Amino acid sequence: MLELGFSLMSGTHPTPWYRELNRYHWFVLVVSALGWMFDTMDQQLFNLARRPAILELLHVRPDDPAMVGQVAELAGYSTMIFMIGWASGGIIFGILGDRIGRVKTMILTILFYSLFTGLSALSRNVWDFSFYRLLTGLGVGGQFAVGVALVAETIPDRARPFALGWLQALSAIGNMLAALLGIALGHLQQSGVVGSAWRWMFVAGTVPALLSIVVMRKLHEPEQWQKAAKDRKHLGSMSDLFTDKRWRTNAVVGMILAFSGVVGLWGIGFFSFDLLASVLDKYFRAQGLSEQMIAGKKTFWTGMTSLLQNGGAFFGIYAFTHLTSRIGRRKAFALSFIAAMLATAATFWFLDDFSEIFWMVPLMGFTQLALFGGYAIYLPELFPTRLRSTGTSFCYNVGRFVAAGGPLALGLLTSRIYSGYAEPMRYAGVTMCLVFLLGLAVLPFAPETKGKPLPE
Repeated sequence: MLELGFSLMSGTHPTPWYRELNRYHWFVLVVSALGWMFDTMDQQLFNLARRPAILELLHVRPDDPAMVGQVAELAGYSTMIFMIGWASGGIIFGILGDRIGRVKTMILTILFYSLFTGLSALSRNVWDFSFYRLLTGLGVGGQFAVGVALVAETIPDRARPFALGWLQALSAIGNMLAALLGIALGHLQQSGVVGSAWRWMFVAGTVPALLSIVVMRKLHEPEQWQKAAKDRKHLGSMSDLFTDKRWRTNAVVGMILAFSGVVGLWGIGFFSFDLLASVLDKYFRAQGLSEQMIAGKKTFWTGMTSLLQNGGAFFGIYAFTHLTSRIGRRKAFALSFIAAMLATAATFWFLDDFSEIFWMVPLMGFTQLALFGGYAIYLPELFPTRLRSTGTSFCYNVGRFVAAGGPLALGLLTSRIYSGYAEPMRYAGVTMCLVFLLGLAVLPFAPETKGKPLPE
């Protein structure tokens, strides 16, 4: 009965997809998923620590109304700088993933993002904090493309979309690990055991470097890449990516699809923590708590909110994986863009009470991160082996150069255009939800890849 359920969800094939994996397939999937999971943990540590870090580095109180706009603006700049590093690293390591191999590049990206996450704890002002985030972004950007390329080329065709869906779903677990760190350190901050919880969060982000040791000893390059590597002239060639009409079209369409979701998540969704700060401020000040207690509780509940958001994200990615296996890539994307726009706008407009966190935030996480399950499955299907890491990384990361303006736009909308309104971030967030329509508009030009082998 259980196997029948799996086969119904997986399509009409009588054998569950996971039965096609041997021991090495599982090893590749687990190691790649861990690399990406710890990558997203380091990403989320920044989202959780961004506001308290900037407040401390500016030496201002959280309740100082004169500084609300400046903090929002600097948070936007810091996130923009991080995303520029992310996009740059994505391009550099994406090309390397094709030229020197998936495994060697994965090792480099893990070491890079781990080291500079740890160094972020040493920040003394907003600008060196942002510089460390720029360097962290270089490693963060490269991990996704080599990880999904490695899994896509190793796992059997029928199991591939499900394996890639699970790889992306486990990225939500990385975000949840960051949230748990935030919760634990929030407790310690309330009791006075630690002062700057955000610094310890970044120290914990160095742990993934240990994973590189396992990667170096056990993994080997996929046979598909080894065959393609015999003609090194065309490996990771940006020129080849854009001179061939098919790959050029796929690259542009994939980039716009990813751009829409990236701005929706990084320019809007992850700023829900900053929106939440005003709700928590109002709630805890009504209880007459001390400033230290309020700071600790806000750290704790920001972590709890991240858990709720990423719990929703896990199930959203899982749902997209099975939805796209039944109705195809384009229809699944269309439904997800519409759902993400409506859920995000509703959260920013209506979230005003502490109790609403428990259902609005998971719903927003479900719809926004479902799109990222689609990127993990769809982008590797658009390019041949010699360009798979380069093309996937181009789509997933080049849009971030433009998308990097999303957090800045939100910060400027909050601090300037809507500054005369109460809680201006609400209006800014709802306005920016229009970006999801861009992804919807480009879908007619996207090739349908459901049930097709990877291009060679």
